[in-house]
Order: sequence, then structure tokens, then C-alpha cells
Amino acid sequence: MHSVLFIVIRRLGLGVLTLFAVSVMIFLSVNMLPGDFAEAILGQGATPEAIAAIREDLGLNKPAVTRYFDWLFGVLTGDFGTSFAQANFSAFAGEATGKGGIGSVAAQLEPRFMNTLFLAMVSALISVPLSLTLGILAALFRNSAYDRAVNIGTLSSISSPEFFLAYVLILFLAVLTPIFPSLSNIYADMSMADRLERTMLPALTLTLVVTAHMMRMTRAAIINLLASPYIEMARLKGISPFRVIVVHALPNALAPIINVIALNLAYLVTGVVVVEVVFVYPGIGQLFVDSVKIRDIPVVQACCLIFAAAYILLNLMADVLSIISNPRLRHPK
Repeated sequence: MHSVLFIVIRRLGLGVLTLFAVSVMIFLSVNMLPGDFAEAILGQGATPEAIAAIREDLGLNKPAVTRYFDWLFGVLTGDFGTSFAQANFSAFAGEATGKGGIGSVAAQLEPRFMNTLFLAMVSALISVPLSLTLGILAALFRNSAYDRAVNIGTLSSISSPEFFLAYVLILFLAVLTPIFPSLSNIYADMSMADRLERTMLPALTLTLVVTAHMMRMTRAAIINLLASPYIEMARLKGISPFRVIVVHALPNALAPIINVIALNLAYLVTGVVVVEVVFVYPGIGQLFVDSVKIRDIPVVQACCLIFAAAYILLNLMADVLSIISNPRLRHPK
């Protein structure tokens, strides 16, 4: 127990250090983007004095090191800063732009992030059971016509770009056969049934993308264990092939399966940008793209940091669950 706790604490420390390094990279990369918000908001007729005034109001005239640490300390207190675009609008309207105000980045991120989490949850509820079932059946009927068909189908889906799969689903499930709406314009007061209906097409798109990884890892991990002596003994006892795989092989194959599931869950949170843009889904990916267009640096930085934190956290959870599920990792010699 103490060894597991020590490993978890060490992983947490490495995760915090990784997130700090990523925050530096995010800040440098975002501030190296071409263009300037002050010039973009004022247009071609902007005077140097007006540009300088806006840069001073937004703090863009400060040194990069000062701006980074101001942003970092704000993030540690839950304040992601003030959106440039919203701050400009709110300043004209005479409204508050501080933490939690109209121009607050956190206020913009919260509903969008919840929408993205909802989309990821629906996709996970479909893809994880589906991929485990397909992988177990593929291992059970190895080298059969079913195994070949599943491998061809999953390889085809994983080899296709997300936007291509999205448009194919729109064509067949929204245009030729109008089962689901092509646009996922959800809002806060929608019923759960309407929300699920409008989320289904982007969820199915993400499912097609991530199922192949999890299915193939499940199949490979189980097949790798089928030659083990204890599996041979179970077969000699006359246990059915399905029970051998599900009861005896699957629990010992959980570590690699958990890793690949966690990686794909991280993708469901961090890789939704293209899917959200195609379906106009009001999530954090759509907000990220819109903010890049107008050079809204605080929002872009916050979105990137959330993506990085989700990816690091889910990888940490995968490591911990792999250690807990494998006695050889819990008690290393």
C-alpha cells in the first residue's frame, strides 16, 4: 500500500512539473502567433496612438516574463484573466470585467467546458463498451471472417480524418436519412433527450475515431495471454472459450487496455476541436478556434492549458489504475 501511495505521489509531482513546462510552452507559442489583437480590433485605419493605448489597457506592453507570471499566478487562484474581446466590449458598455465578470475567461470557459465534457462522456459510453466487446469477440474468433471484417472496418475508420467521417455521417444520417440534426446547436435549458439527439452525430464521429485503438489493443492483449500455461490449464479443464477469455485472460490484460482507454478518453476531451467546428458544437474546441481567429490570447492560453491538464491527468489515472490492476507492478522486486 505504501509503495502504491509513493508511486502515486511521484506521478503527481511529475504531472505538476510537466504541466508547468507545458504552461511555458503554451505562453511562448501563443504570444508568437502572427498578428496583434489591437490592430485586429481597430482595423486598417488604426493610428499608432490608438494601438498603443489599447495595448497599455490590456497589459500587452509589459515584458513577456512579467505577463507570464501574472498569468500563472492568476491561474493558480482560479483566475484565467480577462478576454481581450469581451474586455473591449465591456469597457464600452461600462460593465465589470474582473474575475467572474462578463469579460472573465473563466466565465466563458465554464459552460463550454461542460458541453465538451458532455460530448466526451456520451462518446465514451458508446465507444468503450463497443470496443471491448469487439476486441473480445475478435480474440475469441481469431483469424475468422468476423475478425478480418472488424479489423478492416476499424482500420478504415482510424485512417480517415475526423472531418471526413463527420461529413460522411452528416450525409447518411442527416441528409439522405434525416435521423439526427446536422448542427449541434445546444443550449443550457434544453431537455436531456434533445441534448442527446443533437450530440449524437459528433459523438458517433468520435466513436469511430477512438474505437479502433481500444478494440485492437483489447484483441492483442488477450491473444498475447492465450498461450500462457494457466490458460492452457483452463482449456484442459473443459472451460468454454468465452469463459476462458472473459474470466481468466481479460483481468490479466487490463493494464494495457486501461492505458489505451485512458489515452483515448484524453483524446475525447482534447481532440474535439475539428469535430466541434464541423458540427458547430458550442464546446471548448469551438471557443478555441474562434479565439485564435481574433487573437484573443487569454482565452487561447486557457483552452490550451485545459487541454494539457486533461491529458496529463488522464495519463496519470491510467498509470495508477495499471499499477493497481497488476500485482507485479504493485509489488516490484
